[in-house]
Amino acid sequence: MKRSSWYHALALAAFTVPLLATTACSPRTGTDDAPAAQATGAVITPALIPAPALLDLKQGQFTVDAGTPIHAEGEAAQRVAAQFAGFLGKAGKAVPAGTGNTGGIRLVIDATAKAPSPEAYVLDVTADGITVKAADERGLFYGAVTLWQLITQGDGASAVLPALHIEDAPRFGWRGFMLDPARHFQSVDEVEKVIDAMALHKLNTLHWHLTDDQGWRIEIKQYPKLTEIGGCRIPAGDGGKDPKTGEPRPYCGFYTQDQIRDVVKYAAERHITVVPEINVPGHATAAIAAYPELGSINTPLVPSNEWGVFPNLVNVEEPTITFFENVLGEVVTLFPGTYVHIGGDEAVKDQWEASAREQARMRQLGAKTEMDLQGYLVERLEKYLAGHGKRLIGWDEILEAKLPPEATVMSWRGIEGGLKAARQGHDVVMSPSNKTYLDYLQTASPNEPPGRPALITLQDVYAFEPVPPELEESQRHHILGLQANLWTEHTRTFERLQHNAFPRLAAVAETGWSPAAKKDFADFTARLPALLKRYDAIGLGYAKTPFEVAIAVEEDRKTGTAQVTLSNPLGYPVHYTTDGSAPTPQSATYAAPIAAKLPTTVRAAAFADGRALAPASTFELTPASLLTRTDEAMAVCPDAGRLLLRLEDDGPADGERAIFNATIFYPCWQWNQADLDGIASIKVRAGRIPYYFQLAHDEPHRTFEAAKSPLGELEILGGGCKGRTLATVPLPAAPDADGFINLDAALPAGTSGRQDLCVRFTGDTRPQMWVLDRITLQPR
Repeated sequence: MKRSSWYHALALAAFTVPLLATTACSPRTGTDDAPAAQATGAVITPALIPAPALLDLKQGQFTVDAGTPIHAEGEAAQRVAAQFAGFLGKAGKAVPAGTGNTGGIRLVIDATAKAPSPEAYVLDVTADGITVKAADERGLFYGAVTLWQLITQGDGASAVLPALHIEDAPRFGWRGFMLDPARHFQSVDEVEKVIDAMALHKLNTLHWHLTDDQGWRIEIKQYPKLTEIGGCRIPAGDGGKDPKTGEPRPYCGFYTQDQIRDVVKYAAERHITVVPEINVPGHATAAIAAYPELGSINTPLVPSNEWGVFPNLVNVEEPTITFFENVLGEVVTLFPGTYVHIGGDEAVKDQWEASAREQARMRQLGAKTEMDLQGYLVERLEKYLAGHGKRLIGWDEILEAKLPPEATVMSWRGIEGGLKAARQGHDVVMSPSNKTYLDYLQTASPNEPPGRPALITLQDVYAFEPVPPELEESQRHHILGLQANLWTEHTRTFERLQHNAFPRLAAVAETGWSPAAKKDFADFTARLPALLKRYDAIGLGYAKTPFEVAIAVEEDRKTGTAQVTLSNPLGYPVHYTTDGSAPTPQSATYAAPIAAKLPTTVRAAAFADGRALAPASTFELTPASLLTRTDEAMAVCPDAGRLLLRLEDDGPADGERAIFNATIFYPCWQWNQADLDGIASIKVRAGRIPYYFQLAHDEPHRTFEAAKSPLGELEILGGGCKGRTLATVPLPAAPDADGFINLDAALPAGTSGRQDLCVRFTGDTRPQMWVLDRITLQPR
């Protein structure tokens, strides 16, 4: 993905200014009947995301062009006008200074107007001009965002808007996105790009996950070692070595307090509240590494270069509580919002159970269980925050102990925690991992970046309903809203972050803003191409994989033919060719499996409104190519440990790296119904990467086949991973210079027919693991 070039110095200038539209900055996209793109001079059909609460089309139209002035009276309205002009400029619409007293665009704040929410607005387009009106600056800002969306649908030198009336207000007050710089760091510039994108989706809460096992990212002046030591780790494998000297190369980063103030101010100008997270008692390895007296064991620690659930907990003795009160004392001065997040998740209690000091502390406090001890810590921090005008929010594990009445719960382990919390009278933010975690892959495409391959598709995100139907009506007001979270263990670059976030964050935005009765996924996908056009115009990266074409092939080697199935994950029309030429809207429309004579080249793309939504996919189908499968095309062995991850190689230190699909509880891969007729041997290409996972109480579920030789073997089995062994090849001590090995495994004479072919590597090879890159059937 191309790095975003969306810079955002938005001038807060004086106002009345004329609006100058330029030609479109990107190709048009949209379904054949979608409103995504318009012919130059044509009246646009509104394609707004999130969908407004009420939109009525009227008779008439208004043209926005170079002579259209913007009128804004009062300081607040002028701020919104400046931001509106800036957003248009970022989308390629120039806005020079000028004058004009009638017609045009009027931005009005009427503090006496009755509004259902401070974020509500009314937008009217008539033949005489455009008026955006709100009772509060926040509502006027969101009305301006809606108008920005309408204008950026227009192509050419002007935008012709239909006469319309919009009355709009958000469904939920918490429309959030969580950013995780603890695992992989984002610069201030990158954070502000995220904030800009959030604002244009009408999202209003940025949850900033500033501390974890892998890094402490916020400057605390009283405790400088938190960033001096806790802000750096040595990445695993080659990624942690200087490629020239071989010396350790740390991965570091933190935000100074001045930078945090700047980010918070930048967000506030866009009506986004930043919620900081300081995670205790778990996910605290970096803090304990910096100040060992915080820990529950005497073993020295370093900020971790592994992922997963760690046993390291801070203790709950008075000096440690005072330490974190002092930390929060600096935090609350930096973040003016209501909430401070204290984490509380995945705090495995093994160290407290084994610690004489913590057991004595429990007796002193009258805590019957280790969870009660965590509850005491939460209670103390909540009391401290309340004394400073703040409310505590934490992950849903905090419900497992007595919880202060004013505490708010973020429900991530499904919706059950949210239900329980609401019924107990606590406010809730719904953020279930199976619906709103954006580090999960969004398609099965081999072009997806590293992440968790349990799919959370755009459809899955859109379908999530934050208010469970089983929740009693009297408790539904406790559901503040929803939030998407993007954990960055596998998100090493900002390009990947944008890929993971967009367009799924648009689905979150619509759920958070639009009335539940107005949600319709087919309509959303019809409006989506217009949003992609805006992304392109402002330089916002987004995933192309949902708009690609996928292929499935059933080959018949005996006849030299194949049956080809094409699909697009979102159901957009697919056009294809079989002569190697680029597909166009005039190319054949895919409707049924294609009977192909090998060799053939299939090129296909998904189209909307006459434009390809992503670059065409090219599939070279030859008898030889169908004998090879990559790891992405292999199945997970059934009943053999299904924690599948899409993992990145540890080197080179910089630049692109190989990516592998692997199950870390039981590394194996399966080619279902492989045709072994006429196959003499199997060639396996494999890589080796660090095994950098902490699994806490899931550790016993991790199994490895016993090695029969000192370095283990490659095993190939027929009939699945519990079938009979077809071939065994000893593994070398290390991969070749390119980081890979190539092994040839001869099959027993007489091997034939279709079989589920299992590939696995024996032995416990930690701290490394062998991973499959590809497998090739080699004919006799």
